[in-house]
Amino acid sequence: MALDFGAVMPEMAEPALPQATLHVPAELEQLDRIAEFVLALCAESRLPQDSVYRLRLAADELATNIVMHGYHGAPGEIVVAGGITPARVWVRFEDDAPAFDPRQGMQPPALDLPLAERQVGGLGVYLAFTAVDCFGYRLVAGRNVSTLAVNRPPSG
Repeated sequence: MALDFGAVMPEMAEPALPQATLHVPAELEQLDRIAEFVLALCAESRLPQDSVYRLRLAADELATNIVMHGYHGAPGEIVVAGGITPARVWVRFEDDAPAFDPRQGMQPPALDLPLAERQVGGLGVYLAFTAVDCFGYRLVAGRNVSTLAVNRPPSG
């Protein structure tokens, strides 16, 4: 069965203004700070644990890819913003690495093939972005802007 990425990861409307913003150097050593930021946002929103896990997984994967594949070890900055709306908890990443839409060329892993025959790479991105309820990417004034969101359960 082929997944329809348009349905899994629709373009998101611009989320509400961020409640918090974090500026970090694009370094692997900063991934813990990004994770702490995401976890604090999730705690404030009182997300269920499964939603916390999914958002953190996607945020970790996206941040790692920005550092490793976007900046390739060159100096740079990642701006992480987050917010809570009645419907969603969202995290937005902005960077000045070369333009790259993570959805380009993304395909479900060929799990029916033996390991030796599978293409290397892409599994983490696939798992992370299919874990969240919404993923959006835009190129804005030469900056990569990626937004991840998970839905909040209805209150009541």
